[in-house]
Amino acid sequence: MLALASTEARTHYDIFTGPAMPTPHGRAFGGQVLGQALVAAGLTAPEGREIHSMHGYFVRPGDSNVPMTFEIARLHDGRSFSTRRAQAYQGGNVLMSLIASYQGVEEGIEHQESFDMSTVAQPEDLPTVWEKYGHLTGDPRNSWVLNRPFDFRYAESDLIMAVSERTNTQRVWLRSREPLDGGQPLHSAALAFASDYLLLEPVARQHGIPWATPGMSAASLDHSMWFHRSFRVDEWLLYELESPTAQGGRGLAHGRFYNRAGDLVASVSQESMIRLPR
Repeated sequence: MLALASTEARTHYDIFTGPAMPTPHGRAFGGQVLGQALVAAGLTAPEGREIHSMHGYFVRPGDSNVPMTFEIARLHDGRSFSTRRAQAYQGGNVLMSLIASYQGVEEGIEHQESFDMSTVAQPEDLPTVWEKYGHLTGDPRNSWVLNRPFDFRYAESDLIMAVSERTNTQRVWLRSREPLDGGQPLHSAALAFASDYLLLEPVARQHGIPWATPGMSAASLDHSMWFHRSFRVDEWLLYELESPTAQGGRGLAHGRFYNRAGDLVASVSQESMIRLPR
């Protein structure tokens, strides 16, 4: 049986607030919560230490029209690593909880799985969402897709209106629409933000479910991410995704980010909930 050992406060907390990001459906976008939480946590990390991994759970949906409060706990600062816990709140309720780890620059063993860029169409040769769906600007739901802060270009085909081929993989080029000032911590947070847009797609693609499916509901359940090498999100990155399994209304997806030289710069995994009308 557990008992309270001490009431002494040994963990330092920092409190931040983040602006709202309205969505057509009124629910907060998970990528926004992740990105703002990582920016807040990164501001408390010792100078010279950058995030190398994060693991989080989405606890409950948030209101996209209400600002969030982020509580950062400085769990530990060791000789090589620092650990932070970030929790997002609205109205006193926890929306998301994550733990992030930071490391300083170190020399050591190194290898990576490279990507042959000659096997995929280049972003300049692929259509933008505006070129394909710009005529649908009248509907606020379409504006959510058209006005994303990131430019997504599908190497094969998107699944916004229809699914042309059932497969559990996809490749998408992405970069921010505007230049992003700031160092690697900001670019890492921005990539976490962008990664959440597409992680459900290889699950839905395998089952022939486009985003336009009436009555479909979906939500991110958790999110894990690893940052391997420096990168910029205002330069093209190839996002390769796959879904190895789906069951019980949940689908698992993995993603890898490569720069144009074929270097693996980050990896991500997420389990999502997806429900169809009966």
